[in-house]
This record gives sequence, C-alpha cells and structure tokens, in this order.
Amino acid sequence: MKDLSYGNEGKLILKFAIPMLLGNVFQQLYNIVDSVVVGKYIGKAALAAVGTSGPIIFLLVSFIIGVTMGFTIVVSQFFGAKQLDNVKKAINTLYIFMFFTSIVVSIGGIMLSGFIFRIIDLDPAIVPDATLFLNIFLSGLIFLFGFNGTSAILRGLGDSKTPLYFLMGSVGLNIVLDLIFVPVFHWGVAGVAVATIISEACAFIVLVFYLNKYHNVVKFSFRNLTFDREIFMKSIRIGLPTGFQQTFVAAGMVALYWIVNQFGVDANAAYSAAGRIDSFAAMPAMSFAVALSTFVGQNMGANRPDRVKAGLRATLIMTSVISLLISLITVFFGEFMMRMFTDDPVVIDLGGDYLRIIGAFYILFSLMFVINGLLRGAGDTLIPMFISLFSLWIIRIPVAWFLAMNPSFGVHGIWWSIPIGWFSGVVLYYVYYRMGYWKKKAVVKYKSGEVSKV
Repeated sequence: MKDLSYGNEGKLILKFAIPMLLGNVFQQLYNIVDSVVVGKYIGKAALAAVGTSGPIIFLLVSFIIGVTMGFTIVVSQFFGAKQLDNVKKAINTLYIFMFFTSIVVSIGGIMLSGFIFRIIDLDPAIVPDATLFLNIFLSGLIFLFGFNGTSAILRGLGDSKTPLYFLMGSVGLNIVLDLIFVPVFHWGVAGVAVATIISEACAFIVLVFYLNKYHNVVKFSFRNLTFDREIFMKSIRIGLPTGFQQTFVAAGMVALYWIVNQFGVDANAAYSAAGRIDSFAAMPAMSFAVALSTFVGQNMGANRPDRVKAGLRATLIMTSVISLLISLITVFFGEFMMRMFTDDPVVIDLGGDYLRIIGAFYILFSLMFVINGLLRGAGDTLIPMFISLFSLWIIRIPVAWFLAMNPSFGVHGIWWSIPIGWFSGVVLYYVYYRMGYWKKKAVVKYKSGEVSKV
C-alpha cells in the first residue's frame, strides 16, 4: 500500500503509473497475440470474428467495470482519510456485487450473443465463429471480474505492482496456450477463448491465495463477506455515471463496427487488427489517467486539493511527450505493424491508413483521458458521463456515418470521425474542469483547513 498524499506529485504518479502501464502493455500483448495467431493460422474471417467480439464483450461488461471504478475511488478516499475499517467494508461489498453481476452478465450475454451479431449486420459467414468465441469467453466472466476487481482495489490502495506481477504470469500462460490450442490442437477460435479463460482463472485464484496469506487489508473469504449498504450507495453514486459512460463508449464501438461492416470483411479485418495496435498505443494515457485518479482520490480524501492541480500538470506533461513519440511510430510504421496480423494487401493498406490518421492525433486522446481521470478521482462522474455521451453519440458516430457515406471518404471517413470526437471531448472536459465543481464531490468531508490524521 502507498500513501500518495505526501511527496513530489510527478514522481509519485510516474512510479504508480509505470507498473500499470506495463500491466496494460502485457494485457494488450496477449490480445495482439490472439489476433496474430488467429490471423496467421486460421484466416482473415476468423480475425474479423474475434475482433468483432471484442466490442461486444466490452459492451456487456462495461457497465460493471464503470461501477467498479466507483468502488475504487471510495476505497482510495477512505484510505487517504486513514479509515481502514471503511476500506475493508468497501472491499467486501465490491466482491459481493461483482459475484452476482458476473453471473447475470454471463447468462444474459450467452443468451443474446447471436441476436447481437445479427443486429450489427455482421457477415453471416463470420457469425458462427464470433458467437462461439463470445459464448466461451462469457462462460468464464467471473474470473475476469474477480481478477480485475481485485486489481482495482489494490490500485485504490496505492499498490500497482502486485497486479502487474500476476498479470504477467497470466499473459505468459495465455500465449503458451494459444500456441498449443490453435496451431497444434487445431481448435480454431474456440482454442483462443479457452486459453483466455484458463489464464484468467489461474491469475485470479493464485492472486487470492497470495493476498489471503500476505496482505493486511485485502482478504477474500466467502464466509466473512459482509454487505454495507451505505458504502454501496456511495460507490454507486460515483460509479453509476461512470458505468453509463463506459456503456456509451462500448455501444459507440459497436456502432462503429456496424458502419465498418457495410464495407465488407476486408474493412472489418483491417479495423480489428489496427484496433489492436490502436489499443496498445492508447495504454500510456489510460494508465496515467488511472494513476491520476488514485492520486486525486487519496489527496481529496486527505483534504489536500492543493496537490491535485500539480498532479494534473505533471501528468499532462508526461503523457503529452509519450503520445507524441507514439504518434511518430504509428504514423510511419503502421503498415509494417499490420503485417504481423495478415498478409492480405487490401487489409494491410486499409489498416495502415487507419493508423496514419488516428496516430497523428493521440495527444488529443491523452488530454481527454487525463482530465477525465482527475474528475473521476475527485468523485465527479455525472457531467463527464454527459460529455462522453455528447462527444461520442452527437459528434463521432454521426460524423462517421456522414463521411463514410460520402464517396470522397468511404471507409476512411470512419477513421477521421475518431479524432474529431476526441477534439470535442477535450474542449468540453477542459471547460468543465475550469469550472471547479469537482472540488466539492469528495466522499470524505472535512471542516475548513482540516487535514486527515495519520
């Protein structure tokens, strides 16, 4: 556990973000390996099937992920205020919530999977593989929720290293199983899904054993779990808007896939493969945003809002430099990276164009995510939800459709709609941040001038 309410703001955020960044890199690495194995050993139709399943999975789990962020902020603010009893109550309440919701989402997703793929107008030749992959993946959702929920709790307590170590083991196991189940056993897309479930289950189970033996605060025991209604309602107040925000983002991704599907399998495969690289490139901004959220949460909990602006400034500088470097790599080496996934020249060209267009604007994505991270850490999630809704559904999706239907742009219009949406988000987030309402949203309340006691 790490107290982030004392010490140099930039150094604290950097040290906290690096393990998360490495963890996210490893997470995306095995997503990329999944796609490489599928694209090289099965074909571009299977690559499109697995790629299309990604946004559907995100859509099904995004609401719960968002609500979990509310619990993480509550944990970080209670920890900043040194209220360890409330920290433990929040952790227990989160575990109970995630156990039941994972079962509901798994069953509901499996029942609706075929219907969802028909709604987004997925090529009928791809639907069987996409449905098979999605159903197998959803059957192990309880392990995904368990591991990610526990990792989120640890990050709220200032520990970003422990989740990294277990994630690295999970990723290594997943890659090995991919290379056994697909090229050797010839299980197709089912092999990729089974490998993911096994690796997630092992990571969660081993992490629970480790924490129960060595951690002072985070303990997992069905017998001792208790549900605290008051803390649950506080977490829901913060997490519910974030849950809706995540759902809007996920639904937007699905909507973009629907537009991409109008251009055939080649466009779908290119979007799926380039999207893996795009996700990889977005990791630094996302990791630093989460680090800033925890930093802000603990400092708001300790009644030290003076440190928040300094933390934001340091995070913006670091992420901007990293984003510019990533932009250079993506713009100039996009087609080279696409060749990892497929040898099809049409898919490579389309994916390369996507990466050149998107890659040039990563700094906008970085600015948007970092400011949103500050607001979320302060417990201010309602207005950011509406900003996300506006930039995605009022700007990006309509622009994507309008430009895609214009012969001068075609599928490239979809690519251009993404940075246009980012730009609108940056402007709105910055304006709202400057209004300062986020300063009044902390869970722990203090009298004027009071600071938490160690």
